[in-house]
Amino acid sequence: METNKLPLSKITIRNFGSTTDGTPVYLFTLKNKNDIAISISNYGGTITSIHAPDRNGSSENIALGFEDFESYLGSHPFFGATIGRYANRISNSSFRINGKKYQLAPNEGPNHLHGGITGFDKVVWDFETPDEQTLVLSYSSEDGDEGYPGTLHVTVTFTLTDRNELKIDYHAETDRKTPVNLTNHTYFNLTGNPANTVLEHELEIVADAYTPVDDASIPTGDIADVAGTPFDFTTAKPIGRDIKPLKNGYDHNYVISRRKGNSPRLIAVAYDPLTGRKLETFTDKPGVQLYTGGGLSADIGGSKGPDFCKFGGFCLETQFFPDSPNIDHFPSPMLEPDDVYKSTTIYRFSTE
Repeated sequence: METNKLPLSKITIRNFGSTTDGTPVYLFTLKNKNDIAISISNYGGTITSIHAPDRNGSSENIALGFEDFESYLGSHPFFGATIGRYANRISNSSFRINGKKYQLAPNEGPNHLHGGITGFDKVVWDFETPDEQTLVLSYSSEDGDEGYPGTLHVTVTFTLTDRNELKIDYHAETDRKTPVNLTNHTYFNLTGNPANTVLEHELEIVADAYTPVDDASIPTGDIADVAGTPFDFTTAKPIGRDIKPLKNGYDHNYVISRRKGNSPRLIAVAYDPLTGRKLETFTDKPGVQLYTGGGLSADIGGSKGPDFCKFGGFCLETQFFPDSPNIDHFPSPMLEPDDVYKSTTIYRFSTE
């Protein structure tokens, strides 16, 4: 694939900054005919903003992020990033393949989170723009990167359609067996104001089970019914209605139910009564992590950043289950050299 090809006229591009070693970084903005505009950087495959209209036609940014590139080089909770090689947590930063132990880089206590110290969110991706509403990012992760076996070639394609859908297609190939779990970590706030919480957002998740975790947020291996618990979103309810027993809110994997084949299906609907904005999420993955921003605070990004607040954004991270390389009865994330990793997630925006 030809990379670093300048975009077509309807995709705007600007210099976003440069990394500490001088590598230039760009920001691409995709637009459709319905006043949706999505900006994506090739640093970390990061969605920096999603401008979408409310029920009155007023367009605001509904994704948490920064306007300046330097803030992305600092500490932040994976705003908008492409996550890999393995999204979510791997216990004790290790797993075995055919009896051989692989030790990964620990970056959350003894555990491995979101690809490690230098995951896919902290690298510069090559880019291509095959048409006016599509951005293709590619990256090769070398054998031994963060402790993972095999050289992994990854392509992530972002397409903004005139149906108000952001379609994210993931593709990966490896020369050695390795776990792969790619996702996007956008924080949504449908009010368009990061100083507002999302606790009044109404959320439905098409999942009648979830995977309980221990104190380090590592799955116990159980699959538990959501019925009668704060984790039940099978009927739409405000995110904050049952959140009080959970000190830091939701950060849990849901087991997607009512599966029909391998094509993307509707797995979650979020709605903001204040603005009328609605977000529908589709995926072919077996799980989705609901994170409600319990770690957000006003000091993220320093003085340049917006006024973020606890519970000021929610994530729907489509995925294989956390710690799947170590739990045999979870869906397997292992990619073989003769296979291809393919997955699609769609975020659809509308108003009511």
